[in-house]
Amino acid sequence: MKRGLTLFWKLYMFFFAVPFPMILYYSINSGLGTMGTEDKNPWFALGILAASAIAWFILLIGYFRSWVLLIFVTKRNIETIKAEGICREAKILSAVKIVSPGPGYESYDLSLSFKNLADTEIIQKTSVNDSKPHERRYEVGKKVDLVIDKELKHIPYFIFAGAEVSIKTTRLAFIIIGWVLLFAIVVAYYIFSYQYESHGTGWRFLSFGHPLLICPVVLLFYRYIGGLIFNRIGGTSLGEAILIKFKGVKTTAKMINANQTGTYINEQPMIRFELEYTDSMQQVRRASLKKIVNLLDLSITKQETVDIFYLKDQPERIAFASDLNEIS
Repeated sequence: MKRGLTLFWKLYMFFFAVPFPMILYYSINSGLGTMGTEDKNPWFALGILAASAIAWFILLIGYFRSWVLLIFVTKRNIETIKAEGICREAKILSAVKIVSPGPGYESYDLSLSFKNLADTEIIQKTSVNDSKPHERRYEVGKKVDLVIDKELKHIPYFIFAGAEVSIKTTRLAFIIIGWVLLFAIVVAYYIFSYQYESHGTGWRFLSFGHPLLICPVVLLFYRYIGGLIFNRIGGTSLGEAILIKFKGVKTTAKMINANQTGTYINEQPMIRFELEYTDSMQQVRRASLKKIVNLLDLSITKQETVDIFYLKDQPERIAFASDLNEIS
């Protein structure tokens, strides 16, 4: 269900980024020909052309990095973790079978309990493809060995001990072909637009509303907004949350104050929490944390205490334990 909704929203956003601007632009400008284009400043048109080319370049390079280069980077990171990582034993708290990637495999969504790099017990959600389902290794109550990245700077942050990593050349070839095809479509659209709309006036037909500029700008906007929304856990960036979860110490903090900041996202208020806690050196610390709180969860502002994680060497860096438990 969750993956189906994700696909729906991706298609929904793609429609408003690509087909919709095209439909709108060509329905408005259909039949106008060269009307008004002769008087346009050619340097203005070339500026829009340059801006659109830069936007497409940034977008395509980003796709190449996330589609192709990330495969090799992830492989290198896994090999580094296997060689230099810290071993931990994890207990399986829950295991839900999901759609398998192919015959001979079974896939599970797992909830694991293990000690982090600071020897604090944490709960971590993850997925695994089991190539030996007959061994029934991923059942509730059983234990598995993990290897955690000491630096926590790159994905993945941990792997299952004994995991083997390889690059499927066929799949990689299809991904590269897909990227090349996308690049060719963009180039072809430039050629089509020039031949269909220039009417001997060069690039003067370009405007701020042309799909050559609007489409990449909207797609880049989606990427930026997606980074802001989906790369945050509670009131903390995802990278910060991962660091605190895997290197932090858990403690109970006293709620000193909780006030609205006046900021709302999707009609959900942002709350500023003032917390007080005692660290492992018996030092009393105070720290604040901003968090978007669901209207149904506003009871958290009335709690006297709340569980948090903090970094030993930087105790002012904190995160709610409940938020960290949702990281997968």
